Amino acid sequence: MNDFLEQVWWDNPVRNYLIAGGIILFVWLFMRYISRYVAGLLFRIVHRIWNNVDKQSFTSLVMKPLGFFLLILVSIAALYKLNFPEIINVTIYKYTAKEIVHCVGTIVLIVSFIGLLLRIIDFIAVLLEKKANLTPDQSDNQLIVFFKDFFKVILVIIGIMMVLKYAFDLNIGGLLTGLSIVGAAIALALRESLENLIASFIIFFDKPFIMGDLVKVNNITGSVERIGLRSTRIRTDQKTYVTVPNKQMVDSILDNLSLRTQRRGDLKLEIGLQTAPAAIEQLLAGINTIVGRKEVENANVLLSDITSNAIVILSDYYTAPITIQEFNQVKQEINLQSLQLLGELKIEIAGSSTDVRISK
Repeated sequence: MNDFLEQVWWDNPVRNYLIAGGIILFVWLFMRYISRYVAGLLFRIVHRIWNNVDKQSFTSLVMKPLGFFLLILVSIAALYKLNFPEIINVTIYKYTAKEIVHCVGTIVLIVSFIGLLLRIIDFIAVLLEKKANLTPDQSDNQLIVFFKDFFKVILVIIGIMMVLKYAFDLNIGGLLTGLSIVGAAIALALRESLENLIASFIIFFDKPFIMGDLVKVNNITGSVERIGLRSTRIRTDQKTYVTVPNKQMVDSILDNLSLRTQRRGDLKLEIGLQTAPAAIEQLLAGINTIVGRKEVENANVLLSDITSNAIVILSDYYTAPITIQEFNQVKQEINLQSLQLLGELKIEIAGSSTDVRISK
């Protein structure tokens, strides 16, 4: 038996193959339990920072990428102890098979590690979102979404740098120096995208609006559903989904309708010139009563102008910042009551009747 284990196959004793294969098989069979145990150790560290962390959600989110990373790590470590067989170490485009296998293994290891870190960032974002949901201010929620995407981008860039360094053995310092020159040219070409990125930071720290606000910008009115690194998504009153670059959200005149203290309504009546002054006084008093309803906080009624065609009566009234449906209902009732008042006082709208005179 010992003679068989000491036999050399492809530059390695059989014993070494069995040990390496046994280690990989063991980790693969018990990967679920090992990853659960390691996730429990990580949970203890996280629990010291956040006491209200749910262990089940943390384990379910992290366990799968953690198990895959551990399997890749142990497999590479086990195979590293074996000598690469010279019989298959052929040269392909100036690179040996050993170098290609080493490069592929390094890439898989780095990708699995970055994937694990991305899942941890997702979990931290979920924890912060739960805390942010306990506060009435929605700006915390949009800040979490923003920085989650931001750190993910940074992490992916770091992963690419690690692949270039450890898999392809490139000089990152020299590469960054060269990229800085190229980056300056790219920055000029992507100036608008960089401006949008800077504008996103301005939005998050200056907070002219937050997610859920009703805004009006560039003749677009709707509710903000998402604020990203490059653009802001708005659900319009027509239920369409509009993407507005963040630079325009910052540079344009933006009306945050959610921050208004009142809603304004206007009533304009143009009555005939033949209306008697006494009837006009009754009309003004009646409109004052109509707009003095409980939903209206303050109102103004006046005889605004006398033109060659009509007598103009204007009224502006202000309600609390109620919903648009409630405001439209109040506006409709005021308009209907005003029409009823005109009928009761027998006052005609200007242009409703025309006198025709015929002369020689």
